[in-house]
Amino acid sequence: MPQIRELIESVGSRLSVDSAILARAVTAVSACEQSSAACAAGMLADKDADSLRDAIVQNLDCADVSSTTSRLLLRGDDAQRPLLAAQTEACLIACRDAREQCGRHAAHREHCRICSETAGRAAEACEELLSVLRR
Repeated sequence: MPQIRELIESVGSRLSVDSAILARAVTAVSACEQSSAACAAGMLADKDADSLRDAIVQNLDCADVSSTTSRLLLRGDDAQRPLLAAQTEACLIACRDAREQCGRHAAHREHCRICSETAGRAAEACEELLSVLRR
């Protein structure tokens, strides 16, 4: 996270949000993107992949939403605050869903446990950022 925070501060973010809060969100959401994509790949390779279809789709959706969210947050400014809040809320929903869906499989699949935990941290970071964006 220190590098993301340094990056945000070095480019002179035009979004009036504490750089630590923004960096936490970008870092957590980026980690969620990676873990969701990897978890989906792990489920696709599972012999029971067909029974995991809903979880696979949810993880791919979460990865896509997380990717878009981190990019928008890094280049956002105060003029885009409503868009950033809406995108962050969409990411929060996707991360909560991934946390729940993977949590169901966590006892039997290590990648699901990791994904569930990562998605939970991303959801918390999105909640924190949303509370600031909506002020």
